[in-house]
Amino acid sequence: MAADLTAADLITRHRPTLDQALEAIRTRAYWSPHPEHPKAYGENGSLDLAAGKAAYDALLDTRFDLDQPGTDDWVGAEVSPYGPALGITYPHADADVLLPAMKAGQKAWRDAGAEVRAVVSLEILKRISDRSHEFAHAVMHTSGQAFMMAFQAGGPHAQDRGLEAVAYAYAEQVRTPGTAEWSKPQGKRDPLELHKAFTPVPRGIGLVIGCNTFPTWNGFPGLFASLATGNAVLVKPHPRAVLPLALTVRIAREVLTEAGFDPNLVALAAERPGEGIAKTLATRPEIRIVDYTGSTAFGDWLEANARQAQVYTEKAGVNTVIVDSTANYKGMLANLAFSLSLYSGQMCTTPQNFLIPRDGIGTDEGLKSYDDVVADLARAVDGLLGDDARANGLLGALVNPDVKARLEAASALGEVALASRAVANPEFPDAVVRTPLIVKLDGTKPDAEAAYLSECFGPVSFAVAVDSSVDAVALLKRTIREKGAMTVGAYTTDAGVEAAIEEACLEESAQLSLNLTGGVYVNQTAAFSDFHGSGGNPAANAALTDGAFVANRFRVVEVRREG
Repeated sequence: MAADLTAADLITRHRPTLDQALEAIRTRAYWSPHPEHPKAYGENGSLDLAAGKAAYDALLDTRFDLDQPGTDDWVGAEVSPYGPALGITYPHADADVLLPAMKAGQKAWRDAGAEVRAVVSLEILKRISDRSHEFAHAVMHTSGQAFMMAFQAGGPHAQDRGLEAVAYAYAEQVRTPGTAEWSKPQGKRDPLELHKAFTPVPRGIGLVIGCNTFPTWNGFPGLFASLATGNAVLVKPHPRAVLPLALTVRIAREVLTEAGFDPNLVALAAERPGEGIAKTLATRPEIRIVDYTGSTAFGDWLEANARQAQVYTEKAGVNTVIVDSTANYKGMLANLAFSLSLYSGQMCTTPQNFLIPRDGIGTDEGLKSYDDVVADLARAVDGLLGDDARANGLLGALVNPDVKARLEAASALGEVALASRAVANPEFPDAVVRTPLIVKLDGTKPDAEAAYLSECFGPVSFAVAVDSSVDAVALLKRTIREKGAMTVGAYTTDAGVEAAIEEACLEESAQLSLNLTGGVYVNQTAAFSDFHGSGGNPAANAALTDGAFVANRFRVVEVRREG
């Protein structure tokens, strides 16, 4: 296959970025090659706001052809959480035809080597970045994120996570040298000598099972980790959020073709309504890697049943914040109000439980009772979202009817400290937009335990009264151990309490944020520096992104020769 993009050209173009990414994951300092402000786009071939919107609009009510082998039908029923139907249909694949075609290209991809795979991956990410505005609309209208969040989280932040995965993949593959000359002395006899060659060999085909809420941010790490380590990748999007990953697959296939590789190294597996092909695909013998983000029930099923594959899961957890004391009461309330409101709490990192001593907390404004803290937090959320235009920009829309049903049911679980209200969206009158609900619970009451020890995904949080900070730490440990947590937050001015919370998180493997009162929030993480999840508690069996996330996607095969 003739290559329009030569390896030398791609190395010249992208090796500096790869080197910077390698340095960033080593130092954990801030770095990003993808601007997060929309105005940074529109030059050097990238789409600006108007062009991105036009590109998105041009996709609506069309057939999204990928020229994949084994297409036996056209499927798709995406409806924007903001109301309009997308009307796009995607190729439905006969797996018995598509999977062998995907496997056929792996030899050349394997033989290309780690550096070439990395720079081809970076070219894919560069072309995705150039179309960040188009991706923003695709993410917005499949996830319900507000536009600015869809642009940032679905665009540059997702691209950062993809690049981070490529950097870790490259680093792990080159850890072992390509060749070695081995000579073992034998005293007076001639030494034993061998020439040894070491080749990173892919496991097989990777399956990426996409999620509804963050299709690119959660999908890119597994996709690029598997691709950069030599594996073909089959992308199975969530049926409500196909478009962002279909665009990704199309761009990947174009770049692979231009670089002289088989485009079938990356393919899409869209499904008919109710078909549920994830179980079927995940247990096929050709699938050797599975990346999944979603419910605990299906994540547990994959871990138990996809035995032929290496399975990476991000499931559900119960994220907890301990409020013991603070030196910046207003800053704490503002920070927590924003964390609860962003994307209507539909993030796997959003706090759910606030553990507050019933006798109150010390602050720079004096002692605040449990009731004071809860009421003040409710007022902070109300103040943040009092203007409907601002509220729409922060909340986005509820991603599906299940979230709305959970929100409505949660108000009966205890005393409502902050009622959820509907927010009208003038641009999208059919959007379901709701503000957060805060419910007060007594942590010592058995009937309350069922509520706060279950994940209630969406704009629902519980203010749990506990007897002391010691009890709060004990409940935190139990919650992480039994239910898992993607994030933990804490506010305290007491060194002993801080040490106890930190020790609890170290013991239970949970990522901790302490005393956030400014522009950094517990539910946000930065690529190249922050780990998303730990892989050490029930919320996820992997972290985004570390060496363990990539190292088992390939094995090193050795060939020894005498002489």
